[in-house]
Amino acid sequence: MSKHKYKWIGTRPDRPDGADKVTGRARFGADFNMPGQLVGKVLRSPHAHAVIKSIDTSAALALPGVKAVVTAQDFPEQPNVVVAAGEMQVNLRDVTRNIIAREKALYEGHPIAAVAATTEAIAKAALGLIKVEYEVLPHVIDVVEAMKPDAPVLHDHMITEGVKPVPTKPSNIAKRIENLKGDVDDGFSQAEIVVERHYTTQAVHQGYIEPHATLASAAEDGQVQLWSTTQGHFQVRGFCSRLLNIETSQIRVTPSEIGGGFGGKTVVYLEPIAVRLSQKAGKPVKMVMTRDEVFRASGPAPGGTVHVKIGAKKNGTIVAADCTIALQAGAFPGSPIGPACWTSFACYDIPNIRVVGYDVVSNRPKVAAYRAPGAPISAWGVESTIDILAQELRMDPIDLRLKNAAKKGTKTSYGPTFDTIGFVETLEAAKNSEHYKSKPKAGMSRGVAAGFWFNVGADSSAAAHVAEDGTVTIISGNPDIGGSRASLALMAAEELGVDYTKVRPIIADTSSIGFNFVTGGSRVTFATGLAVVNSVRDLIRELKVRAAKTWGVDPDAVIWEDGCAKPAGSNVGEFEPLSLAQLAATAGRTGGPINGHAQLNAQGAGPGFGVHIVDLAVDRDTGIVTVDRYTAAQDVGTAIHPSYVEGQLQGGAVQGVGWALNEEYIYGSKGRLDNAGFLDYRMPVASDLPMIETILVEVPNPHHPYGVRGVGEVPIVPPLAAVGNAVARSTGIRMTDLPMSPPRLSAAIDAATPRMAAE
Repeated sequence: MSKHKYKWIGTRPDRPDGADKVTGRARFGADFNMPGQLVGKVLRSPHAHAVIKSIDTSAALALPGVKAVVTAQDFPEQPNVVVAAGEMQVNLRDVTRNIIAREKALYEGHPIAAVAATTEAIAKAALGLIKVEYEVLPHVIDVVEAMKPDAPVLHDHMITEGVKPVPTKPSNIAKRIENLKGDVDDGFSQAEIVVERHYTTQAVHQGYIEPHATLASAAEDGQVQLWSTTQGHFQVRGFCSRLLNIETSQIRVTPSEIGGGFGGKTVVYLEPIAVRLSQKAGKPVKMVMTRDEVFRASGPAPGGTVHVKIGAKKNGTIVAADCTIALQAGAFPGSPIGPACWTSFACYDIPNIRVVGYDVVSNRPKVAAYRAPGAPISAWGVESTIDILAQELRMDPIDLRLKNAAKKGTKTSYGPTFDTIGFVETLEAAKNSEHYKSKPKAGMSRGVAAGFWFNVGADSSAAAHVAEDGTVTIISGNPDIGGSRASLALMAAEELGVDYTKVRPIIADTSSIGFNFVTGGSRVTFATGLAVVNSVRDLIRELKVRAAKTWGVDPDAVIWEDGCAKPAGSNVGEFEPLSLAQLAATAGRTGGPINGHAQLNAQGAGPGFGVHIVDLAVDRDTGIVTVDRYTAAQDVGTAIHPSYVEGQLQGGAVQGVGWALNEEYIYGSKGRLDNAGFLDYRMPVASDLPMIETILVEVPNPHHPYGVRGVGEVPIVPPLAAVGNAVARSTGIRMTDLPMSPPRLSAAIDAATPRMAAE
């Protein structure tokens, strides 16, 4: 636990948005409406890969009630420029083609055209009147098939980056990257035991309950207002500005409450289309995806392949590690191959490492971030192989990890050297937990795995305003997807020395606060929290100036303590302390409103590490896995609001278990998604899982005044391998392909079970 003692940080007050959410007053994306609004609908490709030869919208435009139709011709061409998109990188040329197809449809569900009409029924009828002539092309879905020289090529202009000599022909491999540390070949020559395995994963969806939704209103003077369910409304503004050639200052984006995102709402799909329809129709346009559209046309996490080779001494010291990863990017380049490679061996202090990654396009929706994008996939391979190594060495799996654990001073394969980190402490906490010390129940087997995420900082702005009664409003610009409003308010209350209930956190629109990077990468409590702390410190400086004016002393003779301005030095005892309320009441006579501001590019985000323990049973007849007990231990820096930190660990674990056991995109022979809905896309529900136990290890981040580390990404990294390791120990069969669904697991058990000869 943290050695620091605070008044508010570490407590568990009610969340500021809680009452509105449980009573239904909170407004989500589809809850926003305007007078005279139209309904927008998208026509989507039925083909996985096809040339668009012609589009005839005349019949749709002639339908009474249809006010506007858009195609790719209504969106200007974009340059071949790569820009940041949340936790990933995207090419503007590709983004505009993903918003609405140009030369080709590249996946089933790819937008072809869109309409705005007075009713949903008319809008749907109009879609049926749009005539599209396609030339259907061969398609490719699987990442391994897409990499073959004879695979159907999605982009004739795409030449593989990172390969020498530079290829002369296009392929579906967008990029090759490589990270090296030490001499891998020499390292393996020193190894006394080598374990090598190949693993696969399938694409999985983030599973947010609220579908994508937006309301756009383009006024006659060129100004645009947008209401959107998003993890980054400044990002929405930026993309709409670029894709539609509208000045940024003309666009105002207000974020709704968000019904889940997990990285999947850091990109734009509907917003540019809704704006263009509104501009053409002269009326507001509202667009809401169906669940079917969410699955077919928004970004899942990628599937891919992971090949891992690890060499060690007989005493358990790992001397060399090699990993090759290929990830599906979807229809356009930009899978999280970088993070997948960088995180692969980051938990361990290994002298010789080589990691190679491939970014591969295929006829699927463009992938999006999903909680530690890329890391669960590489951890699936690496942590499974570590478990095999532990078994062959007959070592406790946590002891093997402790022997090789990264610590302060460990240099990673991707460059940085770790500062203060808590991986060793987290491993020790897991090993000393009541869960790990106890024996699994009869019929149960236990699995362990570890995980890592960098955490990030980036641009944040914040403001602190004192109201007339002495209460404080904290203004930030990051949608709250995990309780960040409560965390920001707690830090502000701690800095000011006032009651938490006297601080009100507000999420402002893009015109009411300075730029903020997206809510993603586990950055908000760290980076925006740092901006809030600095804005409050700026506010306190001003409060000390106001007190000094009241007393007629120098500001240096004033201190701020326990929510009051107090005299210092020789003035102690001469003046009575002044509270926030007293200073606010006299603000008009001492200089006017009292505010504080801060803006920064936050550096020093502390990396996070987690260790998960799972007990489960496998029904050998059906292949059904029953999870009996689950514990997630994690270095959380300082738990600002422990309840929400625990919720992050529990939620990530649940999503990881689903990824391990059931979730996958299933495509038919024509490249069409067969399970585009929650009925057939099997996510875990409450009855599938036990209560997830949590262990909060607090090793404060030295680069934050309250020791904050991001906590939201790490919990999804270990579960895939933890479950796989438990299944292997239960059945004696090492599953290497995800998900370990009942049909797959049952077939593997049957194949490994000797059959009695028929009489």
